[in-house]
Amino acid sequence: MRKRFPILAVLFLAAGCATRVPPPATLKEGFITPEKAWANVLSQFVDEQGRIDFAGVAKSPSDLEAYVAYVAQTSPASAPQSFPTRETKLAYYLNAYNALAMYNAVRVGIPPELDSIKTKFFYSTRFQFGGNYLSLYALENKVLRPMGEPRIHFALNCMVRSCPRLPREPFAAETLERDLEREAKQFFTEERNVRVDSEKKTVKFSEILRFYTEDFLKAAPSLIAYANRYREEKIPEDFKVEFIPYDWTINKP
Repeated sequence: MRKRFPILAVLFLAAGCATRVPPPATLKEGFITPEKAWANVLSQFVDEQGRIDFAGVAKSPSDLEAYVAYVAQTSPASAPQSFPTRETKLAYYLNAYNALAMYNAVRVGIPPELDSIKTKFFYSTRFQFGGNYLSLYALENKVLRPMGEPRIHFALNCMVRSCPRLPREPFAAETLERDLEREAKQFFTEERNVRVDSEKKTVKFSEILRFYTEDFLKAAPSLIAYANRYREEKIPEDFKVEFIPYDWTINKP
């Protein structure tokens, strides 16, 4: 989830109007592997800037539905033997979050922006993971964040413009460290996420760094120090930190 709410109020609302979304009934005929289905979606409907052709997904949903059906049937909780390492679990959850966020955006009719439906989109709508139902909020905050990897915040994509760039290939356990490093470097080199004003001695970061400050400060003494891990042009530590307002517009071409 990409913005804070008064937690008690949101949880109360979500509990009272939770919606369980049934997964697609069957896997696609001729379906080879779930990873291939999700790879097809990313390569076909995501461009080099990470923008998503939602209309194209809606017209040809079979690969996305196949992957969502797989997530519903199989998870690290329901099939631990299939996810023996931390990397296999992380890759699964990152791909599942991104696929379900895309599926959710198409399911609700590709809204122009998510700001007015954040509670429904992230909290009260729940998807099946290996037989258990979770919201996108719960997946991120109750499952992924406790795994102690702050770079997930540069890999999770909620389908809006201020999200990190959506890669055109799935995350894989075998290359996860390299993939997360790539996404972190990409994030901190984009001007939309980091704006340095040397005259005013100010740096403006994406609000992602405000939403999840505690995660980044577990890995570095300051937000600037964390950002400098991934930047060639370092930001002076004495600069004032401000934040760029989050853009909740759906990220389509």
